[in-house]
Amino acid sequence: MPSKAKTGKKLVIVESPAKSKTIAKYLGEGFIVEASIGHIRDLPQPSDLPAELKKTSLGKFAVDIENDFKPYYVVSPDKKKKVAELKAQLKDADALYLATDGDREGEAIAWHLLEVLKPKVPVYRMTFGEITKEAIHRAMDNLRDVDGALVDAQETRRILDRLYGYEISPVLWRKVARGLSAGRVQSVVTRMVVDRERERMAFRAASYWDLTGQFGAGSGSFKAKLAAVDGAKVASGRDFNDNGQLTSSNVVHLNEELATSLASGLENAEFRVRSVDTKPYTRRPAAPFTTSTLQQEAGRKLRFSSKSTMQIAQRLYENGYITYMRTDSSALSDEALTASRRQAAELYGPEYVPQSPRVYANKAANAQEAHEAIRPAGDSFRTPAQVAKQLSGDEFRLYELIWKRTVASQMADAKGSTATIRLGAVAADGRDAEFSASGTVITFPGFLAAYEEGKDESRGDDDSDEARRLPNVAKGDSLTASDIVAVGHETSPPPRYTEASLTAELEKRGIGRPSTYASTISTIQDRGYVRKQGSALVPSWIAFSVIRLLEQHFTDYVDYEFTADMEGDLDKIANGQAAGTEWLKHFYYGEDADPGLLSIVNNLGEIDAREINSVPIADGITLRVGKFGPYLESSIPTVDEKTGEVVESARANVPEELAPDELTAEKAKELMETAAPEERVLGTDPHTGHTVVAKNGRYGAYVTEIIPEMTEEQLANQPVEYYKNGKPKPPKKPVKAKPRTGSLFKSMTVDSVTLDEALQLMSLPRVLGEDAEGNPITVQNGRFGPYLKKGTDSRSIGSEEEIFTITLDQALEIYSQPKQRGARAAVPPLAEFGPDPVSEKNIVVKEGRFGPYITDGVTNITVPRSTSLEELTRERAVELLAEKRAKGPVKRTTTRKAPAKKAAAKK
Repeated sequence: MPSKAKTGKKLVIVESPAKSKTIAKYLGEGFIVEASIGHIRDLPQPSDLPAELKKTSLGKFAVDIENDFKPYYVVSPDKKKKVAELKAQLKDADALYLATDGDREGEAIAWHLLEVLKPKVPVYRMTFGEITKEAIHRAMDNLRDVDGALVDAQETRRILDRLYGYEISPVLWRKVARGLSAGRVQSVVTRMVVDRERERMAFRAASYWDLTGQFGAGSGSFKAKLAAVDGAKVASGRDFNDNGQLTSSNVVHLNEELATSLASGLENAEFRVRSVDTKPYTRRPAAPFTTSTLQQEAGRKLRFSSKSTMQIAQRLYENGYITYMRTDSSALSDEALTASRRQAAELYGPEYVPQSPRVYANKAANAQEAHEAIRPAGDSFRTPAQVAKQLSGDEFRLYELIWKRTVASQMADAKGSTATIRLGAVAADGRDAEFSASGTVITFPGFLAAYEEGKDESRGDDDSDEARRLPNVAKGDSLTASDIVAVGHETSPPPRYTEASLTAELEKRGIGRPSTYASTISTIQDRGYVRKQGSALVPSWIAFSVIRLLEQHFTDYVDYEFTADMEGDLDKIANGQAAGTEWLKHFYYGEDADPGLLSIVNNLGEIDAREINSVPIADGITLRVGKFGPYLESSIPTVDEKTGEVVESARANVPEELAPDELTAEKAKELMETAAPEERVLGTDPHTGHTVVAKNGRYGAYVTEIIPEMTEEQLANQPVEYYKNGKPKPPKKPVKAKPRTGSLFKSMTVDSVTLDEALQLMSLPRVLGEDAEGNPITVQNGRFGPYLKKGTDSRSIGSEEEIFTITLDQALEIYSQPKQRGARAAVPPLAEFGPDPVSEKNIVVKEGRFGPYITDGVTNITVPRSTSLEELTRERAVELLAEKRAKGPVKRTTTRKAPAKKAAAKK
């Protein structure tokens, strides 16, 4: 049979559908543009390997650690259909163009496509930094092969992360808690947040005082601050260390008494100008955005999380509005330089553009030059006003930020002058007091006409006097003084990281890649290691335990410099200067005196889990990280006042909202003193003889019975089972009876609940009777309140007290009425975002059992931990619902017992 004739079409494969639509417009006839929708294959879970491979050297990681770390890839189940579609398209194509992103991950996607599709037609690698007609045509003129070194670097990174996570995470499961994870960059970033909290916990504030006053001259008045007393500089916050100790010599440390007396002594003093110093002021614009600086600035100015910034930037890139958003280069192409300078001249005037283009050098460690900076797309830029109607609100705000920064980067310096006035007088007690005031006057705004960079929170005194005009005075001029007051200050602890400042610190240290910062910061929040308090990142106590274990037993793997060096090694692999296989061998197996990961894991020795999960807070009080969260425990045994017996040490739960640095010794003592009793004996159940107690649990107060252990005599009298040969089987461990329990009503407390009430609570559910069809009806209490139950039909009732008073007739009356879903809980939504573009139903955010969730009435998706309700936008809500729809319904797995084997027939 003759083979099917080719269509003459060329198949172009990109990652995303949005990108494919935009590119298709520019390529025109003769090209079919398809999207792989990200990676098509990856390393499987070892448990999903074929049975014959599980016991081989592949079995532990799905990586063959004995044969050059060769990975075992599988096509993802949800991508099999897509792969089949791409293969079908390829059959009719004359050429294949792999047009995935030009970074390492994009190169790896292209290589995987090549490996899976096995094309028999010419293959070309096509890359571009922006999706415009000019850029696509330039890319077609500069085709190349898949870069093996970039693929090797990305593959090495993927295998490295698998080795790291799969070797270290199980140690955390055994010694801290199940479900925790360790990651090459994730754990180091968590350590940075924990280290900052440790600094805050160790911080001791220092008190210092100074003076301020209002001073007048003929041409106006100004505010000045005390700078020196008797020629010695007045101590400020910068002169103290974090222990509250004065570290600077030749400074005078004023306390409240000294400052107040000096202020009084200056009330009638004669002030004169002692010096006027004027200097020219010049300020240069910031460089165009890299991935890191875009995330930082969007966090400062737009209050976007790093994750939201990258998601919005991805949409802008895929739809042709900006250049590629994963880059650590601040360079602009010649076309972009021309466009920026031309637009600045058109909008602000030719005097706002310097004679020659500005060139910026990268400041970040491990910076690469694979792409240019993030800028508006095209050889000429569209102004924000020109794209306003085409973009959503958040997209517009981010585009405007990028446009302003790009144009400003090629504008002239801001110019002006800074003046510093020193003035002084002698107080009544003879002390010489000198005040200082500074101000900057901008005479030519330059780039400030378009853009000014934001700043992170800093420590110490804020002495910023920018844009303050001082009066025209000369040395020796007399000044009038008023409102001279003493002002007290306290030194401040190091500020907590925000997403913006953490991103800046990661880039500065060369830890990780800027393209992964957003996902890493999101991951440590989703894992429960870090939470947001406003914009600040606060570590959890479980993060303290995890980092403590890693620091003690995997020191190098959470070391900042070691992690940055690893990033440098991966860069060498990407540049073809090293081989990934050899590097992985050294990392995992070690060499000479340098132990590898395997050796460290195999020689961990004994790890004291209790010590790892304990943090001393005060004398006699220790914080423990337990199975159900953190709690305080007294190391001083509690003595029963009646019997004199030593009982279990006192405990107190730690409120989840309490940040670690807020758990001071005083706060710990307060929590211990106000803690409700852990357990209170209520009496004995007259029917069973069991002791009944009330307890405080993680999910609220409850009552339960204490079932005594079997005595030796009872154990000895248990029936003996025998093997077929007549020998007795070892005695089985008796099955422990499950105690009856019952949650306390909202009106009850551990202190107030009685034995009779406890026995009633433990008797639930209460059987009311049967309906006409013989179905039993019960009443019980649940997490969401009291309810009736008949088979699978549950109905809420009014109050907890009705549980013991409602009758069968009343229950039957409730069941005779139509079921009112949610009638009891007419709670308004937390947010509303209008109709969904797919379902056309209203999108709302509701409070659910497991936290806030987004719904359009058809599809539900939990709001990610890394996204606060204040940050959640309509665009993000629509995107999350779309992602949930694309995944389809969750497949529930059922476990079936294997049928019992029939005994072999006797012959």
